[in-house]
Amino acid sequence: MGIGTGIFLFVVGAILAFALNFQLAAINLHLIGYILMGAGVVVFLISLVLVLRRRSTVSTTRSAVDPASNERIVQQETKGDSIL
Repeated sequence: MGIGTGIFLFVVGAILAFALNFQLAAINLHLIGYILMGAGVVVFLISLVLVLRRRSTVSTTRSAVDPASNERIVQQETKGDSIL
């Protein structure tokens, strides 16, 4: 949801900054557009970092020798968060 919000803010900011040709006395629409575009980029990047952190996995491999049978025991464990 954060990635979509970032894209939405960027698009609305671009419309305000580049597509509108009228001026308001108290409000600078071009400046508001640039601010929204910057906020959209920041929200997009933060959301992207959080999504990539959530997809990380941790893999652990442990090996030991069973003293009774002298056999090697290997234990593998993988932890990871899935988005889907």
